[in-house]
Amino acid sequence: MSKAFTKEDDDAGDVLLPRLVSPLPPGARNHLTAGGVRRLRAELARLGDTERPALRARVNEPGLAGADAKEALQYLEQRVAYLQDCLQTAEVATPPPPPHDTVHFGATVGVRDQRGVEMTYRIVGVDEADFDRNEVSWLSPVARALLNARLGQTVPFKFPSGAAQLEIIRIAYE
Repeated sequence: MSKAFTKEDDDAGDVLLPRLVSPLPPGARNHLTAGGVRRLRAELARLGDTERPALRARVNEPGLAGADAKEALQYLEQRVAYLQDCLQTAEVATPPPPPHDTVHFGATVGVRDQRGVEMTYRIVGVDEADFDRNEVSWLSPVARALLNARLGQTVPFKFPSGAAQLEIIRIAYE
């Protein structure tokens, strides 16, 4: 049917969202920790089993409620597709054997700066990074500074607030 024979608002709101693209550089492997895989699978199950049916039921509601549900469903479907892709390409990293005296992927690293302030970072995959939990992507600047460093070593790092020396005081793996 020609567009000339439809009302202009017939397809308003039918905007297709672009597929989410992984932040991994081309050719990079999708490393995840075992805990990260569990959390992403749990999120996928929650979205698919709980939120998707509830939103689908609301899509046909009249007025703004239905339009809001339709948009929310599009975002949910986008996230579900992204999680499926991520989990399909995931490579679960296993912790290195003891002694745990070198920082590798999956490490929880305790550091102390030159003022004596201690911080903890966990180096994880790009899809499981969570700033609120101090989980940083292995591609992040702080993770890059810490990777392959040894317990007791001091590594230089430039925060937005200025340069610092970070002494590695703890290394642990899940």
